[in-house]
Amino acid sequence: MPLSPPTRIFLIGLMGAGKTTVGRALAQRAGLTFVDCDHEIERQEGCTIAALFARDGEAGFRAIESKVIDELTRRDGVVLATGGGAVLREDNRRALHDRGVVVYLRASADELAHRTRNDRNRPLLQTGDPRAKLRELFRQRDPLYRETAHFVIDTGRPSAAMLTQLVLTQLELAGVLDPAAPARAPR
Repeated sequence: MPLSPPTRIFLIGLMGAGKTTVGRALAQRAGLTFVDCDHEIERQEGCTIAALFARDGEAGFRAIESKVIDELTRRDGVVLATGGGAVLREDNRRALHDRGVVVYLRASADELAHRTRNDRNRPLLQTGDPRAKLRELFRQRDPLYRETAHFVIDTGRPSAAMLTQLVLTQLELAGVLDPAAPARAPR
């Protein structure tokens, strides 16, 4: 399923929404390169996201994230999974929206709390009440995700394979992906 221009698909949503899992599968099925923004930040900075938060605080991390998002949104032939807070900066929202097709993987705070309950690598959830923190993040960020997105996919409880198929179908219906064309080998 080769892409028609634009050749960039960006996945946004809160932590635990499935951006990395769906992004990998989507890239493989569409013959594109998958890039995880957080992993790229860690590669470039030589340390984990948690270490960056500890070293530079959230504001310092967001500055680094913006630089990397600017770089990654200029690449062709990619499926990019962003970090959950990528939409907090207006320049990120504009770059994502203007340079590619943005899919918001939307899940409720309760569902996200269930999915992330055993994850100790998310600095914003290292609190006494992660579910309350996710509810607060959802209230704050949902309008920003909606503003940035071209498509909103409610993730609910489907499997990763079903969710990937939902995204693919939406992109095919919108003419972003050509369902009749053979897939290219990922780059």
